[in-house]
Amino acid sequence: MNSNTNPSMSISTPHPPFTDALQKVFAAIGSIGLLLLILAILNTPVVSGGMMLTMTIGLIVVGVIGYSWRAYLTKDPGIKNDGVWFSSIASRGVLGWIAGIMLTGFYVVLYWYEGLLGLGGAADGSNTGLVALFDPLSQFIKGQPASQWFVYGTLYTVAILIFGIKFIWKYRHNTYQKIRTISVMVFQAGFAFAIPEIMEGLNSELATKWFDKDAKNMWPLDYDFFDKWHIENMSTTGTVGWGFLIFSLLMIFVVSPFLTYKYGKRWYCSWVCGCGGLAETAGDPFRHLSDKSLKAWQIERWLIHSVLIFSIVMTIAVVYGYLGDGGQYYITRTMFTVIIVALLAVGGLITVRLLQRNGQAVADIKKIVIGIAAVIGVVLLINFVSGSSNAFFIDNYSFKKWY
Repeated sequence: MNSNTNPSMSISTPHPPFTDALQKVFAAIGSIGLLLLILAILNTPVVSGGMMLTMTIGLIVVGVIGYSWRAYLTKDPGIKNDGVWFSSIASRGVLGWIAGIMLTGFYVVLYWYEGLLGLGGAADGSNTGLVALFDPLSQFIKGQPASQWFVYGTLYTVAILIFGIKFIWKYRHNTYQKIRTISVMVFQAGFAFAIPEIMEGLNSELATKWFDKDAKNMWPLDYDFFDKWHIENMSTTGTVGWGFLIFSLLMIFVVSPFLTYKYGKRWYCSWVCGCGGLAETAGDPFRHLSDKSLKAWQIERWLIHSVLIFSIVMTIAVVYGYLGDGGQYYITRTMFTVIIVALLAVGGLITVRLLQRNGQAVADIKKIVIGIAAVIGVVLLINFVSGSSNAFFIDNYSFKKWY
């Protein structure tokens, strides 16, 4: 701990914590790695091949880890809020706005303009630019050219790993935080990235009949899990596909409800989930910017439950649309209608009972739960009686596309 006295009478220190020489060196190393990524996006010929990919990722890893090591080497472990409101990138300054715009733009390009990243950009259909830079790694892992999602998955995993190390150094005195961080690092690197990619390399059918092989990515986070194409791909790829289908259903209806009841949502969001993992590692320096007011907490709760209800409604509509009574599926519309109505009724009763046992005021919540269950059940019954194949009187996949 720094014991130097400061004769200044300023409330805030007149000598903010500047970087030392080694931190500047590591920052320069990491910046060179980012520059190489930008040059790859611009389709610079020199930035290609396995050696250049190794150099690019290696420079970024060394830069971030080295900078973090120097930053926490002389500091006591624990939360560090010193200087956060003087940091441009962490206090809504110019650098923060630039970073936000660049990240948002990257996601727009990733989802809708993947050609700008070089996917199939060559005349013969091969990759160019940033995607081509990751071709050697993709070929090594699964024997296929890279896609924009392979690039994203690699960068996402690298971010969680290197910022996870930073987080562990920061909270090196707290065993709980260290184990939790290692957990999200392992789940991301193993279950979300390595295992699915290696499985595609070992079984070519898994690449042609794609389904989500991230075992921890369950519905409703995996919102297209119950889509017709996804269910059919899982059920027609042999033992592997059926294994993932059965395990996913157990995660949705057994494992997740039980663990959430016992430990709350933290068992998943803080220990398993990739998005929570990124927030807890790379997002750690920005957590002070979140609104801590009671109003923000109330809005968050309403939004979370509203999105969950909407996901349930959307899933019912999509599944109901492709189920038939001709024996194509094990479950017919009749069976599905009965199952949904029963689940809604039982789920509503259990929810109300748990709230009553906890001594909470549940009068309004009862009305909401029972009302939603009644509306969905009545709509399903009306459509079943009328013979409509659309659960909510509109084309089911148009409904999903709008969502």
